[in-house]
Amino acid sequence: MASLPFIFFLSFFIISTTLTSAGAAAATIKLSLSPFPHPSSSHPYQILNNLVTSSVARAHHLKHPKAKADNTTSSLLRAPLFSHSYGGYTISLKFGTPPQTLPFIMDTGSSLSWFPCTSRYLCSQCAFPNVDPAKIPTFAPKLSSSSKLVGCRNPKCSWLFGPDVESRCQDCEPTSENCTQTCPPYIIQYGLGSTAGLLLVENLAFPQKTFQDFLVGCSILSNRQPAGIAGFGRSAESIPSQLGLKKFSYCLVSRRFDDTGVSSNMLLETGSGSGDAKTPGLSYTPFYRNQVASNPVFKEFYYVTLRKILVGDKHVKVPYSYLVPGSDGNGGTIVDSGSTFTFMERPVFEVVSKEFEKQMGNYRRVREIENRSGLAPCFNTSGYTSIEIPELSFQFKGGAKMALPLVNYFSFDGDDKVVCLMIVSDNVVGQGSHSGPAIILGSFQQQNYYIEFDIANNRFGWAERSCA
Repeated sequence: MASLPFIFFLSFFIISTTLTSAGAAAATIKLSLSPFPHPSSSHPYQILNNLVTSSVARAHHLKHPKAKADNTTSSLLRAPLFSHSYGGYTISLKFGTPPQTLPFIMDTGSSLSWFPCTSRYLCSQCAFPNVDPAKIPTFAPKLSSSSKLVGCRNPKCSWLFGPDVESRCQDCEPTSENCTQTCPPYIIQYGLGSTAGLLLVENLAFPQKTFQDFLVGCSILSNRQPAGIAGFGRSAESIPSQLGLKKFSYCLVSRRFDDTGVSSNMLLETGSGSGDAKTPGLSYTPFYRNQVASNPVFKEFYYVTLRKILVGDKHVKVPYSYLVPGSDGNGGTIVDSGSTFTFMERPVFEVVSKEFEKQMGNYRRVREIENRSGLAPCFNTSGYTSIEIPELSFQFKGGAKMALPLVNYFSFDGDDKVVCLMIVSDNVVGQGSHSGPAIILGSFQQQNYYIEFDIANNRFGWAERSCA
């Protein structure tokens, strides 16, 4: 049990630490990560309800998706990462010649990177806190000498549309050698949001290196998308695939730093050099690919094998079919920076939440707050000088355990003296079916963890850190 004076839970004290990766010496590319803003005028329970709704909608999208050279030295690219109160973490990337700098939401659950594009860009329902839809930064292709539309016969067009894309290009006869028709427009869904546009190849510039002919989306129309997307999924069009990354890592600052400008670093490592050396202090578990042909999009996700969920010292009995994908590809656990709160399918959520209810039986449930926030269970801690909350731990294949800090899985409201479990399910906002990943590990539960996606060695690493 975590037992501390209640006031401790209300103050998230952050200290600064750094973590250096082991292996061969490397030049460095850093990206800054920051969280994205909520209105100071909004009631905190309305903010939570918005994030719950977007997290569940994101889970529905991930669970029902639509299909779609060896170096001798190592180079590390670095960029600041910022947190925002609409639930995302952004990095700044430079595209074009000369470079134009734009913010992008860092997303490990999708692969295409895109930016708001041209002066005619339109974003509907994009009046987020601290976001003026009319002032969303846009990329101007006409100001870049390296911008080129992707042609229908460009192999990169097939990354999104498949090998038979030429059949959709009516002006391209099979015998024609000079087809000038552009790649079809794309439309992408992100839970509650969406975007549409045309594919470009463009220069992506870092201080140490410029990557030419990088495939990127030029979005003309979006819905509920306050910034572009930096796709860190596993498909060919993703940043890791196009840059040939060996690994990438990030450390997500606490949500208390939303919209403050406080950032941490995202690291992108290219080339070779460190072999299979592990970063000191990290725990690891293998990635695996969901190879079910019936839905190839599942191959885009970063699956890990979750063996056990523990509430306190109690191993909750999660049905095996939810922990490991079956022959239909449904089930299993993915890591997704684009989801705010961790999502669990209803049968998983029920056994976890009921165990919290059992071990916290001394505290009264607050149904009104549950209805307002969209979270459950919520408990009234009024009158207690200290409270006891069971630890929440995930144990993965290989025995590595992620024991979450208390602030990563319970929310605290100092005025109402109410605490709520910060995990969501269809059980909270509607019913769902057993399809796609059963558990989605979101960014809220990754706060103040150093997270490593070691692509070359097919493993996921983590260690608790103070990221600010």
